[in-house]
Amino acid sequence: MVMRRQLKEKFMRNLFTLVAFASIAILLAITIFLFKEGLPVFNLISVKDFFFGIYWYPTSDPPDFGIFPLIVASISVTLLSASIAIPLGVMTAVYLAEVASPRVRELIKPIVELLAALPSVVIGFFGMVVVAPFLQNTFNIATGLNLFNASLMLAFMSIPTICSISEDAVYSVPDALREASLALGATHLETIFRVVLPAAVSGICTAIILGMSRAIGETMVVLMVAGGAAMVPSSIFDPVRAMPGSIAAEMAEAPFRGDHYHALFATAIVLFMFTFLFNLIADYMSHKYRQVGDATL
Repeated sequence: MVMRRQLKEKFMRNLFTLVAFASIAILLAITIFLFKEGLPVFNLISVKDFFFGIYWYPTSDPPDFGIFPLIVASISVTLLSASIAIPLGVMTAVYLAEVASPRVRELIKPIVELLAALPSVVIGFFGMVVVAPFLQNTFNIATGLNLFNASLMLAFMSIPTICSISEDAVYSVPDALREASLALGATHLETIFRVVLPAAVSGICTAIILGMSRAIGETMVVLMVAGGAAMVPSSIFDPVRAMPGSIAAEMAEAPFRGDHYHALFATAIVLFMFTFLFNLIADYMSHKYRQVGDATL
């Protein structure tokens, strides 16, 4: 009996190890493939011209492969969507965890989760059909397919992630901290802002970074509602083209292993590095504030 249990535990341990190494191997293979297909473009254009060139005309003769407008568009869309999604997501999480009654929580929580389950193409279609005409008529602009529309739709997509993870972080704060704060004479609101949120800041920061990682890597919504203009925006109502949208729109038309093909893969490398950086920041902040929280407790 003991021998059988030990064999079973050894088998499960080896299985988990195999799965973990398989995940690492797949990620490594994808990374190698990206760099293998993307780096040849630098035989045609310098790194400086690729990153800071302001013209993206891959079909001209000679072609222009400057991705600076694409990088600016991706960062602008992400930052603007963050300014919308972070306050709404965190405040909704605090409301559900600390303020709402169980009945209200049971009503609102499924709605938030349903928003997370919506396919990105549905959100993009809503942005094209409903939001774009509304923005165009309300602000009297040339087109409703612009940076602001894309940011608004990405915020809708990011809010469920930020809200769910932040709510779990707030729930994980020990009740003893709340009770001690209330016993010392603090109000419920003071307890939330001075005790609960500082204690949950690790999980909240992770939620924000992961939500924004999804926003910067989103393809379909940006492709459908951003306008598709590869130019540096001067206003939030200008049409833009982000890196994911550019890759999705042009990859099918790029000749296999031609210059345009390699330029798109090089753009994918930049996008991969952005997402990887976001995840590194999330891991660092989570570990840092967790240590601070443990020391405080």
